[in-house]
Amino acid sequence: MTMPPSTVIEVAAREVAAELQRQGIDPDERVTLTIEPELIPGRRESRKLVIAAGLTDDDIDRLIKQAQREVEPLLPR
Repeated sequence: MTMPPSTVIEVAAREVAAELQRQGIDPDERVTLTIEPELIPGRRESRKLVIAAGLTDDDIDRLIKQAQREVEPLLPR
């Protein structure tokens, strides 16, 4: 019997159980979970401050996109 290839799925920690269920994985089936190290030092502390300020991930994404739009005309072509 040939094993299927590994599947990489990126989801928020709070979505892991739901994603496993969507994949049809039985709750008693063993899986391996790999937790990648933070790419940006201090991200967790910054995230606490962002949440304390009442912002969501969607708010942050929107602000980043807005800043990109503001900077793009200033970039050399």
